[in-house]
Parts: sequence; C-alpha cells; structure tokens
Amino acid sequence: MRKAKELRDMSVDELEAGLLDNKKELFELKNEFKQTKKIEKPHLLSARKKDIARILTILREKQTAK
Repeated sequence: MRKAKELRDMSVDELEAGLLDNKKELFELKNEFKQTKKIEKPHLLSARKKDIARILTILREKQTAK
C-alpha cells in the first residue's frame, strides 16, 4: 500500500501501470474467492480497492493541473 505522497511523485505512465497491476491483483483475489469460497488474506481485497481509488484520485489531480 503506497501513500498518496509517494504516488504524487510518480509519472502518469507509472501510475497507469500501477493501476493496471492493482486491478489485475484484485481480479485474481475475487476469482479465488469465487472458486473456493474462502481467501487466505481477505484484507488484501479492501487494500487493493483503496489503492485503486488513491491512484485514480492522483491521476485526476494531475489531469486537472494541466
């Protein structure tokens, strides 16, 4: 989980790559849960969602700043 301050220092390309990685990981976690009805680390679901929201917020800030 990265902090917003760290994300603001990253470029737009790096943020988009991080967003894609987080979305893939969230998909894999949800898929695992649907198949087995249990998950080893359930806290990662909410952590990935928060990371995605944080990245989208920073991307929006960078777009409006231009």
